[in-house]
Amino acid sequence: MENLFTHFLLCSFFIGLVLNLSPATSQEVEDESEFSYVEGSENGPSRWGEIRPEWSICSNGSMQSPIDLLSERVEVVSHLGRLKMNYKASNATLKNRGHDMMLKWEGDAGNLEINGTEYALRQCHWHTPSEHTVNGKKYDVEVHLVHESPQGNITVIGILYKIGRPDSFLSSMEDILEEISGSEEGERVVGIVNPKNIKIGSRKYYRYIGSLTTPPCTQNVVWTIVKKVRTVTRKQMRLLRVAVHDDSHTNARPLQAINKRSVLMYRPRER
Repeated sequence: MENLFTHFLLCSFFIGLVLNLSPATSQEVEDESEFSYVEGSENGPSRWGEIRPEWSICSNGSMQSPIDLLSERVEVVSHLGRLKMNYKASNATLKNRGHDMMLKWEGDAGNLEINGTEYALRQCHWHTPSEHTVNGKKYDVEVHLVHESPQGNITVIGILYKIGRPDSFLSSMEDILEEISGSEEGERVVGIVNPKNIKIGSRKYYRYIGSLTTPPCTQNVVWTIVKKVRTVTRKQMRLLRVAVHDDSHTNARPLQAINKRSVLMYRPRER
């Protein structure tokens, strides 16, 4: 009974925190040529906060992402519920943003519902290797599905991948990725893309409050990291990097301090 009461207090606190957050209205930088992922360089991750005044939170923010999802600090709960993804097919464009490949939906691609709020799906992009880690383990690829509410709040779903069988969603875009890798032009119209084809494969997920992982590193972002690790081929992983015309071998921001934040893991209640 005491354990259930503790869970209730923690969950109530977390929900209240989410509902009272100020909007994370500053979107990711579209042109990423101003910063790099080269540690020790003048525009590397440790100095992002010095490049522009409006990026200062990259250095001094207390709720930055990514983080290590360490089992010892995760609180398992069953009240959060399954992810309510109401996605639909829409026109999309694949764009090289300088340090990552972004698939941007031009029309209504549906939404993700959290606590009664609908967050419209805007875009997804890939990081190699993964930005988030699980018990210190880094994976080969991480995709971020970025959503925004009418009030400007941001929520992101992250999915981790290891090398293995092909990812069907990436397989459908391999030809276009190869085109971009062999061209100076960094944008291609993909056509109708259904985000439902991005497979989740698990009802379990982690939830915490963090930030964008690229400048301006805006905080109060609601993060959902799917627990199941999916697979991509080595070729698919390489295509995501080769198509980006830079000299980096990574576009993953280093881990950030958790600073006593709550990290929940949703696990369906056993019947």
